[in-house]
Amino acid sequence: MKRDMNLIRAVLIETEKLPDDDAMHDIAVQGFTEAEISNHVRLSDEAGFIDAEDLTTLSGVCWKPKRLTYEGHEFLDSIRSDTVWEKAKALTLKSTGTLTIEGLKIALPHVLKSLIGG
Repeated sequence: MKRDMNLIRAVLIETEKLPDDDAMHDIAVQGFTEAEISNHVRLSDEAGFIDAEDLTTLSGVCWKPKRLTYEGHEFLDSIRSDTVWEKAKALTLKSTGTLTIEGLKIALPHVLKSLIGG
């Protein structure tokens, strides 16, 4: 399954909405299957953005989010604005030809500076 950075962002947004009870939760993102969401919950966990539980069985992969980590809150706050998100993606793709978290982290300060400075 291919990584989708828009789905990573959506997973972070949905995870932020969860109650602060340290329990596992189901999340839904319109236009994506449970398998796609589960895979991106796992990727978000591996990136250190969320705490999630691996409930994978022989019948399929299943990851459930619990909460955002500090790093997850920081990254989500930097990409929350649709304008910032789209500009950071465009700058990263233009500069590198690919969309990665590390590329976004480098592009974000430039995007913010250009928006703040006018």
